Amino acid sequence: MKQLRACWRLCRVTVHVLVGAWTIRFNFSHLSQAEKNAAVQVWARAMLARLAIKLVVEGQPPETGPVLLAANHISWLDIVVMHAARHCRFISKADVQHWPIVGILATGAGTLYIERESRRDAMRVVHHMAERLQAGDILAVFPEGTTGDGVALLPFHANLLQAAISAHAPIHPVALHFMDGVTGAQSFAPCYVGADTLLGSLWRTLCTQDLVAVVRFGDPQSAEGRDRRAWAADLHETITQMRAQA
Repeated sequence: MKQLRACWRLCRVTVHVLVGAWTIRFNFSHLSQAEKNAAVQVWARAMLARLAIKLVVEGQPPETGPVLLAANHISWLDIVVMHAARHCRFISKADVQHWPIVGILATGAGTLYIERESRRDAMRVVHHMAERLQAGDILAVFPEGTTGDGVALLPFHANLLQAAISAHAPIHPVALHFMDGVTGAQSFAPCYVGADTLLGSLWRTLCTQDLVAVVRFGDPQSAEGRDRRAWAADLHETITQMRAQA
């Protein structure tokens, strides 16, 4: 029964992904930026519904930019969950834009791409991020740079935080958490770390009942004279404390 239910969810998710890609390819050019942002958020919430995941938003999401969201990273689901809670523009590795279907969805959602191995490209992206923040955008980064085990945070990389300093924009800490809706215990079903495969993580998620995604927004912070490394360390501590409240 569990596998049959998971297969049904997978069919619904597949159709939803294809419809999303089709909409971006053929309809987005006719929409304003505000309409695109709203469409992405509606699509993300519908995706969670098809995965049978309940979304819980705690704290106050930013209503407008400029602001940089900084969140812990657990799963491939994190981007969908954050878009469902508050539309934002993510920073992602450049090869994502060439992935079949996923690249269309990511680009349509306004993703900014970075070549991780190139220091020059990182500087370019920081400059572009600062420009977008000055234009009033809401951007989002995962300072860990990769997915963690969901228990302890990995060290934060500070480079991209320079964009907020350069643009005199606040950073809004965000704590992500998945839990069992019945017991309240942490759920590791969506985790995507180490030897996990994307398909394995997806299948565990599809097979899990009563899964809840919690997005906890903290209070926005300004640099207050801190350089990016000091700010990254403080954000690491803040998000660690926010996750401990779960």
